[in-house]
Amino acid sequence: MPLPPLPDEAVVVRADAADWRAAVRAAGRGLVRSGAARADYTDRMIAVIEEFGAYVVIAPGLALAHARPGPDVRHAGLSVATLATPVAFGHPHNDPVRVVIGLAVASVDEHVAGVASLANVFNDPAAVGRLAAATTPDEVRAALGAVATGAGTDASEAVS
Repeated sequence: MPLPPLPDEAVVVRADAADWRAAVRAAGRGLVRSGAARADYTDRMIAVIEEFGAYVVIAPGLALAHARPGPDVRHAGLSVATLATPVAFGHPHNDPVRVVIGLAVASVDEHVAGVASLANVFNDPAAVGRLAAATTPDEVRAALGAVATGAGTDASEAVS
């Protein structure tokens, strides 16, 4: 499955975040600005971490913030927030986080497919470093193999 589109509005580069909640809010802002989700979705992403812990920190330096599909998701969307200063989420091995990816999906099937597509991107251990070093939305899209609008691209094609 292709990644959801990643328009400029969904990218936050070198965000200032005092803690993990602020980092998730930066990713949530990207989802809201791109029209993928309403502000309530960001609150639900934070609530998931408060309830289940830092399992969203899926690799060293990388968090995948998400929540279940709900009425606050308008359409599938992706956001990326790179952090000016890494923050701890409380993960025993993968802290501190430098990049937070926000994922919003409208169905359970999209959720599974979106996570699988992102997992393909991060099979490349250098991908997090490329994202963290990105200074423009174009560099972020290049690191992910994403497109700005439209049907997206197959992440497996981007990692070669």
